[in-house]
Amino acid sequence: MTTLEIRDLHVSVETKEGPKPILRGVDLTVNSGETHAIMGPNGSGKSTLAYSLAGHPKYQITGGSVLLDGEDVLAMSVDERARAGMFLAMQYPVEVPGVSVSNFLRTAKTAIDGEAPALRSWVKDVRAAMENLRMDSTFAERSVNEGFSGGEKKRHEILQMELLKPRLAILDETDSGLDVDALRIVSEGVNRVRSTTDVGVLLITHYTRILRYITPDFVHVFVDGRIAEEGGPELAERLENEGYDRFLVNS
Repeated sequence: MTTLEIRDLHVSVETKEGPKPILRGVDLTVNSGETHAIMGPNGSGKSTLAYSLAGHPKYQITGGSVLLDGEDVLAMSVDERARAGMFLAMQYPVEVPGVSVSNFLRTAKTAIDGEAPALRSWVKDVRAAMENLRMDSTFAERSVNEGFSGGEKKRHEILQMELLKPRLAILDETDSGLDVDALRIVSEGVNRVRSTTDVGVLLITHYTRILRYITPDFVHVFVDGRIAEEGGPELAERLENEGYDRFLVNS
């Protein structure tokens, strides 16, 4: 059983005028097998939460704690967080020229597991995952994300998730820029991982359309760096009909 505990988390970013608070006291618990949708208007702090959990140096933790099974996440380096089972699918995946997808994936798997996967079974697993995500086999020898379309980059993120099998997956606006077909394929990939592992998922999104494919157990509405409301899937349906205006008026 994996548990992520976020308690009174405060995060700032440095600006010309000095530190600017973004997160203003976030409390959230994610257990194994749970999917939590983080929703909210632009600028509400959703992506800041994702990158703060992953250890991005741009974000300064000014208060609170983050524990993964009792271990202090904030004291871990970025690679230590990954080895502990934390995974981030980025909204804007970066290109890594000169590093093939196949080498990148096997190196990552080796780093997380502490030993290289058996080559024959690994190749089989990679091919099967790529087929499921409708990725041509030639992608394996291309440089990571170089020349990939937006949809191809997002499929590659979910390919990593399927093969690395994290304990906690943070999906930062994975639906952004995807057409209907790509959204369905990516969502099916996430659901495959959910059905075959006990991964906890933080699904960060601005829109409700991805929640038609990935049903969350809990929905949290972010406004001005705080959780303004919490509920089940029905809360997402209400947001679909009403938007975020009522939260912005009261914030």
